[in-house]
Amino acid sequence: MPQDSPIIRAVRKVLPAIVSITMSKCLEFFESPSGIFGLEEFFGTPRRKKVKIGGGSGFIVDSSGIILTNRHVVEDPQAEYIVVLQNEEKYTPEILARDPINDVAILKIEKGELPTVELGDSSKLQLGQEVIAIGNALGLFQNTVSTGVVSGLSREIKAKSDITQEKTRLRGLIQTDAAINPGNSGGPLIDIEGKAIGINAAMVFGAENIGFALPINNAKKDLEELKKYGRVRQPFLGVRYLPITKELKERFNLPIDFGALVISEPDVSKGIKQAVVPGSPAARAGLKEADIILEIGNKKITADQPLDDALQNFKIGQQLPLKILRHGRQKTLKIILGEKK
Repeated sequence: MPQDSPIIRAVRKVLPAIVSITMSKCLEFFESPSGIFGLEEFFGTPRRKKVKIGGGSGFIVDSSGIILTNRHVVEDPQAEYIVVLQNEEKYTPEILARDPINDVAILKIEKGELPTVELGDSSKLQLGQEVIAIGNALGLFQNTVSTGVVSGLSREIKAKSDITQEKTRLRGLIQTDAAINPGNSGGPLIDIEGKAIGINAAMVFGAENIGFALPINNAKKDLEELKKYGRVRQPFLGVRYLPITKELKERFNLPIDFGALVISEPDVSKGIKQAVVPGSPAARAGLKEADIILEIGNKKITADQPLDDALQNFKIGQQLPLKILRHGRQKTLKIILGEKK
């Protein structure tokens, strides 16, 4: 009789709620009337054909058809997406929300009474804790299961979009040695009880046993926002900044080695992006370029807790003390957070 281990029980519990997500686009190609290879572009007839160009994973979190995945799995507005259930039934999803800050997307399919994955609490994760990654590996191998441990917490990486080629900084990630491959993106990272504690997000190419997952608490917050407001809202301060490190302190001869340096940003197409966005909450509070943000809402800004992460602890419309360093003197401003548009 096969061994019925805790891992097998956890996988068995979750697997019915795992879905595959395929992406297709209509692409133009040329069909040569002569059949001579290489002359299609000059003498051929242009044709449009729907081609599958990508895929990912997701998991059902509400029996009414609500699905969690990564934003980058469904980020192309020109593409067509299909959700494939475990029984091979296919549905065109409605994309309810895309959260670019946390790389989370929320989809909805029109089918009820679906199996679900229970959501855990990513704030209680421990280093060395056993985890299981499930997904549609490489877009080909459905229901791929890999095991490992939590190798690190609060990691930060830069991920490049395959669609826009833009680089996004993802923070607060769970690092794991469980295999996470292209196509696994959007599937759940579960604990030994079968609760989702993360969303598989990325791997480091050229490295072994280094994968990353988004903490599930970010997705839970997005689900609550969507239910309450009909959209995912993000708090907005309105500054461009550099996290201060020891290296940055030495480079700019700064007085401290923590905090966020408010600084403008060069832009190839638009010239200089202003350090403080005009009309933003930061501008109304009186924040200026070269100020150093030390604390927001009594939360110290450090390498482990950068400004964007600290903002996620507060609500839109909330008034907060903002402690800054200006010309060597500490000063406290009052700021009311806005909503990111």
